[in-house]
Amino acid sequence: MSEEKHHHSLFNHHKDGDENKPVDYEKEEKSHKHKEHLGELGTVAAGAFALHEKHKAKKDPEHAHKHKLEEEIAAAAAVGTGGYAFHEHHEKKEAKEERKEHDGKHHLF
Repeated sequence: MSEEKHHHSLFNHHKDGDENKPVDYEKEEKSHKHKEHLGELGTVAAGAFALHEKHKAKKDPEHAHKHKLEEEIAAAAAVGTGGYAFHEHHEKKEAKEERKEHDGKHHLF
């Protein structure tokens, strides 16, 4: 391989010839916005499930240990999806800045 640099991340694989295609910055920004909303939805859903399991632990003392474990797992999932939403929010901001720079509308002050 000559001096070509190929950046392959875990999820974004470039096919041969994709490097020369123009980037659709608006589409990229929309994609990150959509993923951010999905992360937020996952956070809310996992948080609601954690609260539900906490309630079940109080109401069902015989199986309280099981419900507490499920509550902790759901809480961890909520934190994880919250982190994903946060990551996508920053990716969206970067895409927006790149779009503005590409359009020539980027002002520092």
